[in-house]
Amino acid sequence: MIDQKSVPPPVIDPVCGMSVSPGDAAGSSDYQGETYYFCSSGCAEKFRANPGRYLKPNKPDPFAAAATTPSGQVPYTCPMHPEVQQLGPGSCPKCGMALEPAVIAPVANKVEYTCPMHPQIVRAESGACPICGMALERRDVALDESNPELVDMTRRFWISLALTLPTLLLMASTLIPNDPLKHLLGSGSSLWLEFALATPVVLWGGWPFFQRGWMSIVNRNLNMFTLIALGTGAAYFYSVFAVLFPRFIPASFRDMNGEMAVYFEPASVIVTLVLLGQVLELRARSQTSSALKALLGLAPNKARAVQEDGREEDVPLSRVIVGDRLRVRPGEKVPVDGVVLEGTSSIDESMVTGEPIPVEKTTEARVTGGTVNGTGTFIMRADRVGAETLLSQIVRMVGDAQRTRAPIQRLADVVASYFVPAVILIAMITFAVWAIWGPEPRLAHALVNAVSVLIIACPCALGLATPMSIMVGTGRGAQSGVLIRNAEALETLEKVDTLVIDKTGTLTEGKPKLVTLESADGREDLEMLRLLASLEMASEHPLAGAIVAGAKERGLQFTKPDNFTSLTGKGVTGAVEGHAVAAGSAKLLEDLSIDPQPLEKRAEDLRQQGQTVMLVAIDGRPAGLVGVADPIKPSTPEAIQLLHAEGIRLVMLTGDNRTTAQAVASKLGIDDT
Repeated sequence: MIDQKSVPPPVIDPVCGMSVSPGDAAGSSDYQGETYYFCSSGCAEKFRANPGRYLKPNKPDPFAAAATTPSGQVPYTCPMHPEVQQLGPGSCPKCGMALEPAVIAPVANKVEYTCPMHPQIVRAESGACPICGMALERRDVALDESNPELVDMTRRFWISLALTLPTLLLMASTLIPNDPLKHLLGSGSSLWLEFALATPVVLWGGWPFFQRGWMSIVNRNLNMFTLIALGTGAAYFYSVFAVLFPRFIPASFRDMNGEMAVYFEPASVIVTLVLLGQVLELRARSQTSSALKALLGLAPNKARAVQEDGREEDVPLSRVIVGDRLRVRPGEKVPVDGVVLEGTSSIDESMVTGEPIPVEKTTEARVTGGTVNGTGTFIMRADRVGAETLLSQIVRMVGDAQRTRAPIQRLADVVASYFVPAVILIAMITFAVWAIWGPEPRLAHALVNAVSVLIIACPCALGLATPMSIMVGTGRGAQSGVLIRNAEALETLEKVDTLVIDKTGTLTEGKPKLVTLESADGREDLEMLRLLASLEMASEHPLAGAIVAGAKERGLQFTKPDNFTSLTGKGVTGAVEGHAVAAGSAKLLEDLSIDPQPLEKRAEDLRQQGQTVMLVAIDGRPAGLVGVADPIKPSTPEAIQLLHAEGIRLVMLTGDNRTTAQAVASKLGIDDT
C-alpha cells in the first residue's frame, strides 16, 4: 500500500504554469540551489536557455490582489493606459476615460426555493410548499451588480436631457417669424429661463467633465475632456455674465437691435450629448465584461471534500487547497482542476473545448473546473485551485487582451498628444481672426466660433475608437467561444488567408442523432431498435444517448437489461428479455464468434456518407445496424460560402475518423482535411 504522505506534492512548471508531479515530470533543472520540474522537454529547454526570464517576479495577480485589498476595494485600471491603477473606481488622469475593474469577479447568485405550482411561494431554504405540499425547487437568482458609474451617468443624462429640450425649444423659436416664445415670455424672462434650465445641466450634469478637464491640465495630459471643459465652460460662463451683468457687455457683443447673444443652448446640448456618449461607452463595457463574469461563474460555489477518515462535507470553494480529495456527484460541476482518483463518468467539457459530446473519464484522467459531470460519480484530487484553474486563466487572458494595445493605437496616441494642443491654438487664432475681421457683433461671433472649434474638434473617436473596438471585439468573441490572445492578434486577423476549423459543434450541431436503422435477419426494424435501446439505456456513451433518444421519438417502450457489460473501444453486450444483444464494432462481433461480413459492406457505405455505424447482433446472429450522424448546422453552408468569397482557404481538423471527416468536407466544399 502506498503511503500518500510519501508522495511529493505537485509543483508548478515555471515556463507554462502547469501543475507537475515531480515523479512524473518530463525533465528537471537545478538553478541557484533549487530544482525545477517541467511538464515537457520543450519547457525544460526554454528554461535552461534563459532561467531568469521565467523566474522574474510576476506581475501582481489581480485575482490574488483582490483578496488582499480591503473590503469593497477592487483594483481598477485604464483600458488605454494599463499602467494607471488605483483602488476603487475613478477616471484616468491621462485620458479621462472611466477606469474599469482589473479583477473580473464571477456573477454573484443567491439561492432560492420556490414551488413549481405556486411561484409566489419563495423560501431561503428547501422544504415543502405550504399550499400543495410539493417539494420546493431550487433556483439561482443573479444579484444586482449594477455599475455605479453607469447608474450615475445615466441619471445625469436623463435629467440633463429633460432640461435641455425646453432650451432647444426656446432656440428653435428664434427661427420662427416674430419669435412667438420670446414675444410671449419677454426678452428678459426668456434669458432667465434659459439660465435656470442650463445651470443644472452644465454645473451638475457636466461636473465630471470639468473634473477630468482640470485633472488633464494638472497632469499635463491634455485630452478630449480638456476641450469639452474649455468649450462648454466658455459658452456657459460668458452667458451667465451676460445675464447677470448686461451693462458690462460691450456693443461688439450685441446685435443690431442691441440684444445680447447667449449660448446656454449649445453648452447644454454639448454636455447632454457627451453624457450620452459616456452612457453608451459604459454600457458597452459593462455588457462586454458580463460574458467573462458569467464564464467565471460557471465554477460552483462549494465542493464536497472527502476527509481522511472517509467523512464528506460541503466546503466553500475558497477553502479548497491543492491535494484535497473531492467527490463530484452526478449532475454537479467539477469544482477545480484535478485528476480522477476513483470512479468513472462522462463529463460535458463544451465550456472549454466547444465539443458538446461528453468525454469519458476514468482513473488518472484530468478534469477541468466548471465542466459538468454526467450520471457517474468519482473522487478527484485538486491540482489547481483559485486563480490557477484553467477557467480563471481563460478569463484573465481575455481580460488582459481587452486592455492590450493594438499597433494602430500607438499611432492614435501620438496623434492625440499633438492634436489637443493644436486645437486649442487654432481656437485662439479663430477668436482673434473673427474679433478683428469678422462681421458685427465681432466678439460674439469670435466667441461662438472659438467654442465651436474646441467642441467640434474634440477627438472622442480618436481616443476611444481603438480601445473600445478591442474591448467589444474580445468580449463578443469570448461570448461566442472565441478567445483572442491580445489586441495585436485581433488586428492581424484581417490579413489571414487560411482558417483552420473544427467539425463537431462548429460545422455540425454537435448532437448526434439516429438517422439510419436497418435490420438484416428478418426481424422488424423497430423491434431491433427496441432491444438495442433497452441495452443502451445502461450505457453513458454519447452514441448510446442518441440511440435511446431515437427510440423514444418512435414511441418505443424499454426493458431493463441484465448482465450489461461495456467494452472500451468495442461496444456493449447484455441480455434483454432473454435475448443476448451486442452492439458495437466488427471487432466486437468477431470476439463473440459472429461473422460481421454480411453487415460490413452496407456499414462502409454509410460511413462514406459521414455516419458513425454500430453493428447489432441478437442471439448470436447479425441482426442489423444503426447509423448515427451529427447533422450539419443550417448556417454552415452560407458561412463557408461567405468565407470562400473573401478568398479564405478552409482546413478542417477533427478527431473523427477520416471517412466521416472526408464525407462532411466533400459535402460542404472544405478545401482540405
